[in-house]
Amino acid sequence: MISVAFSVFFISFLLVTLLVQFWLGSRHIRHILQHRSQVPAQFAEKIPLAAHQKAADYTIAKTKLGLVLLIFNALVLIGFTLFGGLQWLSVTLVKITGPGMWYQISLIAAFAVISSLLELPFSYYSQFVLEQKFGFNKMTPGLFFGDLLKSTLLGAVIGLPLIWVVLTLMDKSGALWWLYAWLFWSGFQLLMMLIYPSVIAPLFNKFTPLEDDGLRARIEGLMQRVGFASKGLFVMDGSKRSAHGNAYFSGFGASKRIVFFDTLLSRLAPAEIEAVLAHELGHFKLKHIVKRMLVIFGMSLVFLGLLGYLKEQIWFYTGLGVEPMLLAKNDAMALILFMLSVPVFTFLFSPLTSISSRKHEFEADAFAAKHTDANDLVAALVKLYEDNASTLTPDPLHSAFYDSHPPATVRINKLLAASSAA
Repeated sequence: MISVAFSVFFISFLLVTLLVQFWLGSRHIRHILQHRSQVPAQFAEKIPLAAHQKAADYTIAKTKLGLVLLIFNALVLIGFTLFGGLQWLSVTLVKITGPGMWYQISLIAAFAVISSLLELPFSYYSQFVLEQKFGFNKMTPGLFFGDLLKSTLLGAVIGLPLIWVVLTLMDKSGALWWLYAWLFWSGFQLLMMLIYPSVIAPLFNKFTPLEDDGLRARIEGLMQRVGFASKGLFVMDGSKRSAHGNAYFSGFGASKRIVFFDTLLSRLAPAEIEAVLAHELGHFKLKHIVKRMLVIFGMSLVFLGLLGYLKEQIWFYTGLGVEPMLLAKNDAMALILFMLSVPVFTFLFSPLTSISSRKHEFEADAFAAKHTDANDLVAALVKLYEDNASTLTPDPLHSAFYDSHPPATVRINKLLAASSAA
């Protein structure tokens, strides 16, 4: 009876989540269409109507694709769980490998491969139809599939040993396995942050030192003013994949490096680039990165503790369409079922994480306005909104669920108010 109740609970939450997501998507589309014919007043002199309408059409196209993907993912989820897909996969693999560790690793690997293959047509369509239509795609099919191959190999090299360690901890370390797994996972995350800039990122992009001496001097002056030490300033060849632009810093400790997309450097003036970087440095100096990491580590501890309980409950498996193995370990299956079911129950809490993220964005903007000219950041943001075809008129409720950054009008009005006050 408990498993039946959990099945009903799971389906009910899935339906509610889908209905809310479709309602939010339809609101978003209607809101953008209602404001498509006119640029918001504060942007009227900065962004042409054609660019505003392009952003509206691009956002609507992405939202519609997202709604199709929602239906597809829900069907795949039901297929894997209540319709017996994972059960069939489990029975098939245990016949091939036997009931040992190879069975568990192969189950997770097979699930990951099947999931990736199911998502591949949507990724290809997004890149070569949607992005191409709006002039953002710079990739070739060869580069697309080359990235896919490298990502797969990298995932195998890093992911398979990681899975083995976690499964071993689940099997050998007793009732507190989830605590040991959390300690291991947290250490692994920190290690990835340390090696990503110099080991992983160069596998996909070319990074060259910033050669513009004037811009370098300006940026080094900013870093000196705010007390930020970096291992280097680099330009990334983002233009070989997309016309979108950005800037970021990665790593921590001695491995910190600042990276500019070449598309960003080609579009913004030096003072605007400095202002954008000041915003990113604001996240670091105001401890936003550390705070986010602590939240992520805290939530992962809670979820692993919950998984430690659920993996011992037969109703958790049977309620999601799987009969636990009697002669084999069910740890890998528990991991997969947990990963599939958690998003169903947590989506409605998305605005809570958005509130914290937006607070950090406002604080980083204020930091940038303090150390650079707020008008330069406003000018840069306007150009980035235009170049990236980011809509200036998102539906507020949709934005609260999906957007980590405040809407353009709210964000820029705050910056302009700060500039006037100064």
